[in-house]
Amino acid sequence: MSTEAAYNQALDYLYSFVDYSLKKSSELAKANFNLERMRALTAALGTPERKYAVIHIAGTKGKGSTSALAASALQAAGYRTGLYTSPHLQDYVERIQVNGMPIPHAALAELVEELKPAVARIPYLTTFEITTALGFLYFARQKVDAAVIEVGLGGRLDATNVVSPQVAVITSLSYDHMAVLGNTLSAIAVEKAGIIKEGRPVVSSPQKDEALAVLERVARERGAAMTLVGRDVLFIGGEHSLDGQVLTIDSKGLPPLELTIPLLGAHQMVNAATACTALRNSGLDISDEAIRTGFAKVFWPCRFEIVRREPPVVLDSAHNVDSADHLRQTLDDYFPGHPVILVFGSSEDKDIAGMLNALKPRLDHLIVTQAVHPRALTPDQLATIAGQVGLTCEVVVPVEAALVRALELAAHGEIVLSAGSMFVTAEVRTAWQKLNPK
Repeated sequence: MSTEAAYNQALDYLYSFVDYSLKKSSELAKANFNLERMRALTAALGTPERKYAVIHIAGTKGKGSTSALAASALQAAGYRTGLYTSPHLQDYVERIQVNGMPIPHAALAELVEELKPAVARIPYLTTFEITTALGFLYFARQKVDAAVIEVGLGGRLDATNVVSPQVAVITSLSYDHMAVLGNTLSAIAVEKAGIIKEGRPVVSSPQKDEALAVLERVARERGAAMTLVGRDVLFIGGEHSLDGQVLTIDSKGLPPLELTIPLLGAHQMVNAATACTALRNSGLDISDEAIRTGFAKVFWPCRFEIVRREPPVVLDSAHNVDSADHLRQTLDDYFPGHPVILVFGSSEDKDIAGMLNALKPRLDHLIVTQAVHPRALTPDQLATIAGQVGLTCEVVVPVEAALVRALELAAHGEIVLSAGSMFVTAEVRTAWQKLNPK
């Protein structure tokens, strides 16, 4: 069997289990999340997640960027570094990386075969649980020194929460996945705070008071020393351009640290300050120079990723109201006054009206489309919501055709922007690469 045939067969096997990322919110609310299955599976594999240092990162927004920044700095410090994130954009293996390189297709297929006997003995395992165990095992086999592990959903009952981390990190909390996590910020914070471990340090991005009160209470109950960015660690932005932005971090008792990051937007400064603070609280030997070098080299696609400057084409993964607000602010910072053509699609469980209202002041033209994903709303449903918030739109499917149409309309220098759903932007990125092969 060819490598690609074996890889596709492995993916078919993984997707034959329950994959909650593909479930509608009504089904997700009934999910039986617990850690017993995951503990049984990792025990059967020899608890590979205990064989290296772990930085564990939860949050509503920014956890992927924060994870990528931390992993890049660890690699710059000379650590062999694992990075586990979800969902993937274009290829499943993006979820499991060592020193920035995804697990090869052949290696994933081989590990899936190896896992099958253990999986068969544990009922009701999910796609994400098996993939998480696979990532843990691959990192152990690759003899990583440290791994940055991003939570999939929530924290308390997430499959990744079997780790015993050097430091727990909680990025910005806002409203998302309410069917599972709760309808208040305090309820969401309880789930995210579930990754805080007894006696282990915790680092938090700035939070609204309601969420912060929960995080501080849980940290206090578990004897976990908490560092809050924006209070205990301060940062200030410097120059910014399309090439990147400068920030200076001021931690009590330490000299100021000036950093340059290629990730754009004020919210990315928050993520950088959070990642830097997490590294400094991890107990791992990492110098300021390694942090500086790693942050400058980080690459995290579809986060205000500018794939063409003239006329601009920007790929973003904003998919809730808070991130749409950040996106509009970033547009104002980097492209003030530029008209925007938005290619938009969304999952059915999002506040679509809220996202469109946030972006509305910058929109010149709206194209609604639909990703190949079971949770995606139809373009007609999106068009109805757009009309309710006072926006006219054009319906174009599939996503590739929507991108082509947007590029046609951008004849006078308008920005072509993709947002609203990670899945839509992933398809836009693939279509862009097809239209512009290297």
